[in-house]
Amino acid sequence: MSVQFWTWLLVGITFALYFGIAIWARAGSTKEFYVAGGGVSPLANGMATAADWMSAASFISMAGIISFAGYDGSVYLMGWTGGYVLLALLLAPYLRKFGKFTVPDFIGDRYYSNTARTVAVLCALIVSFTYVAGQMRGVGIVFSQFLQVDITIGVLIGMTVVLVFALLGGMKGITYTQVAQYCVLIFAFMVPAFFISFQMTGNIIPQLGMGGKVEGGVFLLDKLDTLHTELGFNEYTSGTKSTWDVFAITLALMAGTAGLPHVIVRFFTVPKVKDARKSAGYALFLIAILYTTAPAIAVFSRTNLIETVSNQRYDEIPVWFKNWENTGLIAWSDKNGDGKIQYVAGNSLSGSKPIYEDARGEHGERIVTNNSDEVNELYVDRDIMVLANPEIANLPNWVIGLVAAGGLAAALSTAAGLLLVISTSVSHDLIKKQLRPNISDKGELLAARISIFVAIVIAGYFGVNPPGFVAAVVALAFGLAAASFFPAIILGIFDKRMNKEGAIAGMIVGMSLMLYYMMRFKLDMFGGGTSEDWWFGTSPEGFGTIAMCVNFVISIVISRVSLAPPQEVQDMVESIRIPSGAGEAQDH
Repeated sequence: MSVQFWTWLLVGITFALYFGIAIWARAGSTKEFYVAGGGVSPLANGMATAADWMSAASFISMAGIISFAGYDGSVYLMGWTGGYVLLALLLAPYLRKFGKFTVPDFIGDRYYSNTARTVAVLCALIVSFTYVAGQMRGVGIVFSQFLQVDITIGVLIGMTVVLVFALLGGMKGITYTQVAQYCVLIFAFMVPAFFISFQMTGNIIPQLGMGGKVEGGVFLLDKLDTLHTELGFNEYTSGTKSTWDVFAITLALMAGTAGLPHVIVRFFTVPKVKDARKSAGYALFLIAILYTTAPAIAVFSRTNLIETVSNQRYDEIPVWFKNWENTGLIAWSDKNGDGKIQYVAGNSLSGSKPIYEDARGEHGERIVTNNSDEVNELYVDRDIMVLANPEIANLPNWVIGLVAAGGLAAALSTAAGLLLVISTSVSHDLIKKQLRPNISDKGELLAARISIFVAIVIAGYFGVNPPGFVAAVVALAFGLAAASFFPAIILGIFDKRMNKEGAIAGMIVGMSLMLYYMMRFKLDMFGGGTSEDWWFGTSPEGFGTIAMCVNFVISIVISRVSLAPPQEVQDMVESIRIPSGAGEAQDH
């Protein structure tokens, strides 16, 4: 049976499962819509948190980044994994004890100010829409390739699925759907890894296979280093980033993780504070399964790509190459006219993506608009590495279809969580808390559902007009979260003297600084610039660290030169940190 048959079958089965869960878990109240009624078990919440956390960036793009960046790509592993530990230890139990629905809810009440709440809502919307842009690109990539439909149609299908289980069930429907999506995505991620690890090294465990030997008795990593140096690349196991930039990116990803509103809200769905701690532990273990496997997949796919494609005649190239070439995610321009694919260090294109003309070259390759003088002839979008890996390794068709279903599960699970954050920020934190405090429960639920619909339309636009490869966009979302939310939350829990003036000023300055840097160096606005113009040698992905530090300094300084918070707020902060009675959640 064909790849397309298996893909339609497995995607159809998983989508039917998601729809069934959404109908079963319909939300009948705002509490069920916002926090699943607060009655989710620690294990289920841990699985849902893992699915919410492991987005298209983790499933599709992280191994792709590592496969191209090598040692430098480890910042994503360290930052995202370390950030989750930070979240579990420093924030989750305290925020659960506070007992609110959303991060803006916490900030609004902790800083006794609707202005602070509004700033937090704006920050949540900016972070969430930046993040969801990456997820929609992931949905578009999977659908356009595996289901052989136009990318616009693919995004519309994905949005319809999210719309159904988000509108019907809210957080309740999303939670139990994410439990199923975790099972799908982790199975889809691990099965090809087992196959390829055994195929290349004789060891079925990918983490061990990555450090094992291949045919000829050579260690796999040594072989990959040799392949890299022969083609003019840096050694795979050596880094090129400065120590400072590695530190900055890692810290920005860590702090951003601990400030992500769609992950934090998951800890409001369990009955007790101790359940929040348990679910954090479960989630960390479940996340580690994928995160420790990603470097192995990166090594396997990079080695297979080079050996399969480099210096091969186009008329002898495997079918997978031509299939992916049709998506625009891999491209070849025969610069020297020898009919062979010359893959060496250097940029193959003048821009970031190939632009196809209608004609084909004399060897059958799609013509690529190319003004570059570089010798390299091959363009590869790093987002395809995980999705194309089973095809490159010539695995069975059902495995290829399974990976497609897993990629969709990863993208849709996180997209649903992000869209719910956007919805609750508008319906609960803006409408209920500020504009119409007397709105009925039914009216608030309607506002939440309308907000989700509008957010999905905007997210769909990002899917059709993707802003860049998935993990880069997501990394910027983490920088935005680090620059805005993390200081306000940390200081709100551990500094009784922190007041509304300090928190508001810190969030505005931190977010504005990160947005400016992002737009200048990623979107070429405000005069643009190259890496030589980076402030303190800090990449846009790492600049969240600097913006976060500025936020901390401004928040603390302003809070110390202005009035202290009211005594009842200081008492509330003190009660959040007291462990006695932590077995029961406190509602305020």
